[in-house]
Amino acid sequence: MISRREWLKITAGAGAALALGHYGTGLRELMAAQMSAQGMMLKAIPSSGVEIPVIGLGGRWISANASAEELADHRAVLHALANGAEGAGRVFDTAAGYGGGGSEEYAGEWANEDGIADDLFWATKVNVAQGGSADPAAVHEQIERSFTRLRVPVLDLNQVHNMGDPPTQLGILQEYKQEGRISHIGMTTTNEGQYGALAQVMRDYPIDFIGIDYAIDNRVAEEMIFPLAQDEGIAVMVYLPFGRSRMWARIGDRPLPEWAAEFDASTWAQFMLKFVVAHPAVTVAVPGTGNPEHMLDNLGGGHGRLPNDDHLRRMIELVESLPQA
Repeated sequence: MISRREWLKITAGAGAALALGHYGTGLRELMAAQMSAQGMMLKAIPSSGVEIPVIGLGGRWISANASAEELADHRAVLHALANGAEGAGRVFDTAAGYGGGGSEEYAGEWANEDGIADDLFWATKVNVAQGGSADPAAVHEQIERSFTRLRVPVLDLNQVHNMGDPPTQLGILQEYKQEGRISHIGMTTTNEGQYGALAQVMRDYPIDFIGIDYAIDNRVAEEMIFPLAQDEGIAVMVYLPFGRSRMWARIGDRPLPEWAAEFDASTWAQFMLKFVVAHPAVTVAVPGTGNPEHMLDNLGGGHGRLPNDDHLRRMIELVESLPQA
């Protein structure tokens, strides 16, 4: 075993190397060694039994308009995600519209060129609904474009983005699933006002996943959505586990409480992520980042112990004592 201090030292070194664009086998082995001391926690997708890491990556940051320097960092982040051993995050979540299509396009190109495509769990989203309805031809076109951009024959997950026309878009995704081209399908929203409609979809359609917002200071999903997901056997992908930038503004420069070490959180990012993935309904959290070192830090949230009930209570009390952003 390596110590937490040694783990963080290796993490920093790997992140720095990634930022410089060193994507070779040696670096991947270093990152694997860094994480394998504790192993990434896995949770099973209820409908299929497929196990995935509890920490992944949201690909919203990758943009068609990004600078060359930004793209180099984003490519490094993708490598940090897919480092190829127990420490890998693997789950890459994007959408057809993220970054003007750049998120899918660049991720597919990099993963193919760098030989890591098979290491990733590819998740994307579709939504062409306008005025509440979606043209089936446009839905098919967008889905096919995602296959082309990501350069994969089978998508691990495709979800309908933002509750767009469930009968049409989920129906088409179900056809792709029956054909074996999409392994799992789902529905997403980060709008509390749509939670009731999401719950109805969860009851009425044979979906495998939902994507929803959840954080220490945003626990509304616990009231209805999470219990329903458990009852219906639906996996939960969590967006915005840091509350966008809200939680960082509230934390400021405060030191991490010493008792966070009791569940192996050494940074605030890991503190927040461990809270999220400790919920039994949550399958994976996909924080977005364009910084390789932040990606490695986030992966640490999937290692070691999770907070117990007493820790969770203290975590909530601590956050609720912080000033509002």
